[in-house]
Amino acid sequence: MLSTRKFCSSIVSTLFVVGLYGFLYLPIVVLVVFSFNKEPFPAPWAGFTWHWYHQLWYNSDQIWAALYNSLIVSLSATFLSLIMAVGLIYNMVQGGRIRKMITIFYANLIVPEIVLAVGLLIVFTLCSIPLGKMTLIVVHTVLGLGYAVPVLYTRYEELDTRLIEASLDLGANYQQTFAKIILPLISNSLVVGGLLVFIISFDDFVLSYFCSGTSAQTLPIYILSMLRTGVSPVVNALSTGLLMFSSLLVIVFCFLRARMRL
Repeated sequence: MLSTRKFCSSIVSTLFVVGLYGFLYLPIVVLVVFSFNKEPFPAPWAGFTWHWYHQLWYNSDQIWAALYNSLIVSLSATFLSLIMAVGLIYNMVQGGRIRKMITIFYANLIVPEIVLAVGLLIVFTLCSIPLGKMTLIVVHTVLGLGYAVPVLYTRYEELDTRLIEASLDLGANYQQTFAKIILPLISNSLVVGGLLVFIISFDDFVLSYFCSGTSAQTLPIYILSMLRTGVSPVVNALSTGLLMFSSLLVIVFCFLRARMRL
């Protein structure tokens, strides 16, 4: 009787897990499969083809322009977020009081993104700042600080303070201690934080939609404009490519995160 109950429980648990993963990943599988379909979606499967990828690669100048904008904005936001986060850690090494205000940087993780987007849009409007690529970099940097600062701060708090104290006792100044001791110890966190900020910035839609204006269009916004005229198979091909790219970054992120715990 007991073994029967265990068997039934195991079957139910397996079905639940399979159903959960199917619910999560079945839309992605369908998207990838139908990106190779000869007929436009939502037609049934009509055969394998590379036509939509060929059209994406050779006949989609606007898509590549939007991708270029997304890469410029994401890379700039990542660089600025990391520079500011490193400056924050340097202030802490010197005994600055900014440690008491560290919780401010967690606001991006609590405040709904649409509230942040509307607030920043109002600020740009009041300051008569034209919307474009520069405003996109600013808002994505603000978003990225909410992720870069906690990652670096957590790693800094895990450091052995005796190493810093020994460096200062041996005659090194704060700049030398920071460059020779702290930066090498938090280098993995810099890479992890940079990848995290880049992924979030590259995929962001809400902030880009409110603060991009008409002169700069990121890839998520351009995909939305394509979907308004119907689901083109080129969108499936593009989404599959982005999925592969994002998956690669997530794998690198998880690998580096695992190394930090060793």
